[in-house]
Amino acid sequence: MLIQERSRPGRRAPTQAPLQTPKLPDLPSHLCRTQRPALPEVSELEVMRHYTGLSQKNFSIDTHCYPLGSCTMKYNPRVCHALAMLPAFLSRHPLAPAEQGQGLLACLYELQEILKAVTGMDAVSLAPAAGAQGELAGVLMIRAYHRGRGESQRTEILIPDAAHGTNPASAAMAGFQVREIPTGPDGDVDLAALRSALGPKTAGIMLTNPSTLGVFERNIRAIAEAVHGAGGLLYYDGANLNGILGQVRPADMGFDIVHVNLHKTFATPHGGGGPGAGPVGVRAQLAPYLPVPLVERTADDGYRWLTESDRPQSIGRLTAFGGNIGILLRAYVYARLLGRQGLSRVAEFATLNANYLLARLRSAGFTLAYPTRRASHEFILTLKPEARAFGVSTADVAKRLLDYGYHAPTTYFPLLVPECLLIEPTETESKQTLDGLAEALIAIRRECVENPELLHNAPHHLPVSRLDEVHAARQLDLAWRPTVGEGSHG
Repeated sequence: MLIQERSRPGRRAPTQAPLQTPKLPDLPSHLCRTQRPALPEVSELEVMRHYTGLSQKNFSIDTHCYPLGSCTMKYNPRVCHALAMLPAFLSRHPLAPAEQGQGLLACLYELQEILKAVTGMDAVSLAPAAGAQGELAGVLMIRAYHRGRGESQRTEILIPDAAHGTNPASAAMAGFQVREIPTGPDGDVDLAALRSALGPKTAGIMLTNPSTLGVFERNIRAIAEAVHGAGGLLYYDGANLNGILGQVRPADMGFDIVHVNLHKTFATPHGGGGPGAGPVGVRAQLAPYLPVPLVERTADDGYRWLTESDRPQSIGRLTAFGGNIGILLRAYVYARLLGRQGLSRVAEFATLNANYLLARLRSAGFTLAYPTRRASHEFILTLKPEARAFGVSTADVAKRLLDYGYHAPTTYFPLLVPECLLIEPTETESKQTLDGLAEALIAIRRECVENPELLHNAPHHLPVSRLDEVHAARQLDLAWRPTVGEGSHG
């Protein structure tokens, strides 16, 4: 039910009404309404029940297992929210002098140091407000670095065909041409194709490791040697850092630049487009180009912002003030909560959970996209055999999984795997939950054989059934129009 359908003339939420009606400026008559807007007239209790009811119809990490591959939908500890929302943090104005925010700056400085430690980089900026913005910052720094060396002819960025779609988009936004590098049948980058693509135009390569194919790139050192030998730089897409956190650092693999998705690896709430934070780290030769502001520790153990006047070679500002402070604080608390040993256990248990689930599903007859490879923190099933034999698509399986109380894994990505399911259970799910997810998928596979029509029409037990996605995309209608006699102003 829409909230407009709850509307009855004269109903109000008086405790929320202003005590005095503010005086409005005089508006030209042609800009004034001739009738009242068709807003719902409801009580405060009805508003609360309406939106609480809507929230209970949603899938979320607080209510369901959410095994979205490459998204790392892990549990967000509530203590991180509580400490990030301390009154002294919330009430601080972003334009207040640094002397009045030393506690906040100390937290941000320590977060910079933590990210330097886990990535192996020499300097970090917390400014980017999303992973994609961190990517953009990275390729802008690649561009600035080459131009500073008088090598403006380096106009190409190499990107594997299994990369996130934001990678080529970020490179194009920075003015680079993108050259796609194929992936071999074993999931590793095709080294011969890579070497043939390198040349005087090469600015760098963007890689995710573990890759979005759910495997660790075994040739990463050979890739780094080849790219560096051609004069290019290596950019690390940190989307899958959860799979190696505390085990190996991007710098040790040969990367020069890295972005970290704090809203993934460092357990801050995300989904629905935000919020996010994508700090970037770099080796020493790229440090002058980092986006501002950064936090510096002063000689007297205080802290201050470094801005454009301190960093004249910086690529500039990407966000207002100091970045997405609330998310940065949550990530800082999370890192301090786990400590060095706890952060290492993140990757250990994420990998253990993924390989346990992989083993269960393989033994039940599912087809692995890369059967000879061990999973990193995620893995890929291909439902191509089921589609061919029973006419059941990955979308059908994903919709049916909702009926069993589990959000679907990532579907149809990466695109190079047909009928793809990219599954990432994360480290925060228990063995019991993993067993339940496995049993649900096994039961659905049995339904593919016995009653495929059941899957074609799924989901069956949710408030919204299968939608006509093509119709919704082409003729999306989000406007409510009252009928005569309906609502408060029908």
